[in-house]
Amino acid sequence: MVEKSLVRRIFPHIVLIVAIFIIVFPIWVVFVGSTQRLADILDAPMSILPGDQFSINYGRAFFEGAKNLGANAAIMVQNSTIMALGISVGKIIISLMAAFAIVYFDFALKDFIFWSIFITLMLPVEVRIMPTYKVISDLGMLNSYWGLILPMTVSATAVFLFRQFFKSVPREIAEAAAIDGASAMNFFRHILIPMTRTPIASMFVIQFIYGWNQYLWPLLITTKEKYYTLLIGINRMLAVGDAQAEWQIILATTMLALIPPVIVVVAMQKQFVSGMTETEK
Repeated sequence: MVEKSLVRRIFPHIVLIVAIFIIVFPIWVVFVGSTQRLADILDAPMSILPGDQFSINYGRAFFEGAKNLGANAAIMVQNSTIMALGISVGKIIISLMAAFAIVYFDFALKDFIFWSIFITLMLPVEVRIMPTYKVISDLGMLNSYWGLILPMTVSATAVFLFRQFFKSVPREIAEAAAIDGASAMNFFRHILIPMTRTPIASMFVIQFIYGWNQYLWPLLITTKEKYYTLLIGINRMLAVGDAQAEWQIILATTMLALIPPVIVVVAMQKQFVSGMTETEK
């Protein structure tokens, strides 16, 4: 019995350590490569200990960029941040208003409209992306922040989640606000939004990471270096043809791409967990 109890206590820790190693080791290899000379990276097997080129490689990546790329990491971080924040804030605002209208207003075909929005989740991205590209191209939004952000700001998932949250709010609160003379928008701004802070925080974290990791859409609509996001920039750095890729700069840029999402998750982890698990309204 003692041995079984000991195994039960130790086994979860072993599984956790193995899982951490599987997740962290590739990131460690990328970090180590970003601190070494190109010759050291190409010399197999590559050392798994950090090199002495940290400041040089990261300085070049952030302020200069790779030789075959007309943008540095500073520009690409700025573009990725603008796109991720724009997508996050835009999705939250549009989804909140759509969910509020669906739950608190009675109008013809309300259920049909909601399910028409929800059914878009069943369409693969590849099905929607070419018609979306055609619309953005006709509107002259290629190579622009508006083109990067606007098509990504509509989310059936966010509408559904906010709708479910609003349906859990007791109707008596809305009725009491109406008796006190509050208009629908006053109820929305001053009562409903404060009650929705934790779901909004959770949705912000999810959508920020979603926007930050966008690859296919920016790849289609950005051809000018000043609008490259980090993922597009890394892809362009690898497209060197017969030349030698500057792996130390590519790996340094990759590490820089990890920092903002990590900051957002760490800074908002409490609100994120509360928003995903909170059941009491």
